[in-house]
Amino acid sequence: MKIHQYAEEYDNSANRKVQVSDEILAKLARCSSGSLTTQLFKRGFRQPAFVGLKAVAGANTKPFAGRAFTMRFIPAREDIDTYGTMTTKPNGDNLQWQGVEQVQSGDVLVIDSRNDPAAASAGNILVTRLLARGAKAIVTDGALRDGSEIAAIPLPAYSREITATTRISYHHVADLQVPIGCAGIAVYPGDVIVGDADGLTLVPAHLAAELADICLEQDDVENYLAMRIAAGEPLWGVYPPSPESIAAYKDWVASGRPAIPSVIAKEGNGHG
Repeated sequence: MKIHQYAEEYDNSANRKVQVSDEILAKLARCSSGSLTTQLFKRGFRQPAFVGLKAVAGANTKPFAGRAFTMRFIPAREDIDTYGTMTTKPNGDNLQWQGVEQVQSGDVLVIDSRNDPAAASAGNILVTRLLARGAKAIVTDGALRDGSEIAAIPLPAYSREITATTRISYHHVADLQVPIGCAGIAVYPGDVIVGDADGLTLVPAHLAAELADICLEQDDVENYLAMRIAAGEPLWGVYPPSPESIAAYKDWVASGRPAIPSVIAKEGNGHG
């Protein structure tokens, strides 16, 4: 019987120390969630999507990519989480304000609300402050309050619900910038959160540069294939792409990307 040989030590710290540049973030913001999740699956990541979280602004949400700044909630306790913690200067029992003021340009505030929407993780004033500090988005697996106001703020915001109940009723901010779980996803500080109107995807920081280039290429190929399907061609031999369809894609690019007739446009005109 072959027995597994255990190493004497293990060090994965290099992957945790990767700093993702603004240039890479800009590329990832252009990538589709479909290509990102597919490429992550090919690398062993089965579920990188934040299932159940919705963009507060819906279809008006602009695509983005940013570095995760994490905040961890635990259940509130009646003798600690009182209205007295709402002070005009920092105090150790209200880390939420301190966290917001530590967020840097290009960050996404990601909140572990224990999937509990009973009370809001934040409201419009904190979201406005995040916008002013250059944040890319706010994400919680709980709730936000002031939904209509937040929807009008040009900062993407995602939550499970909208509720007016104040955070300190149910949540205590226990930690900042530590590994957390959000919507069932392990999030480490510095990981990349990519979002659009459809939802959110996590990209581990050490894979960000690699996936940015691959996914942009995959998106371009699949946009071409989608046009061929919309022109009436069958799936087989087109999608997933065969060597012949990849060669046809390259020829299409080389010829200046000519328009391809679409059944979608015909149907749209027919119902006009």
